[in-house]
Amino acid sequence: MNGNLLFDFKIDRATKQVFITREFDASLALVWDAFTTAEILDQWVAPKPFMAQTKHMDFTVGGRRFYAMVAPDGQKRWQIQKYLSISPKTNFKFFSVFADEHENPEPLGSEWDYTFSEQNGKTTVRIIIYNESLERLEKMIEMGFTEGYKASIANLESVLAELSEK
Repeated sequence: MNGNLLFDFKIDRATKQVFITREFDASLALVWDAFTTAEILDQWVAPKPFMAQTKHMDFTVGGRRFYAMVAPDGQKRWQIQKYLSISPKTNFKFFSVFADEHENPEPLGSEWDYTFSEQNGKTTVRIIIYNESLERLEKMIEMGFTEGYKASIANLESVLAELSEK
């Protein structure tokens, strides 16, 4: 892990937003694939000891990813991501909402906006998460989102290092 890589994480309760900027020592194409390919997402997106299991994913505008965070005891917390826009290798947006195992969504969700750029062999990912309500943001924080996302990013670094070696 390169300790000199940018990692900025801010929560703004007034605007119900989370701002994340993270630099990776990997090519844009590889980082893009890590965020947009189910098989790679499942390797890093869940903070250990949890695992991610994608039931199905259609990375197209209007398509969806339906996946679960699986706890060590086997309990699953399902989530739907509906892709709103995709500009290959530069940006994608999705609406995210918790759901039950039958894809019935909960009432409140959040919109995620990912922007990718590459400079000098390093890729920067900027993420803005806009929550429909302060209640939704607080629930994310209460469920350990901050710590969990930081742990997931550490997982991603390991996955990117492995994929770079191939």
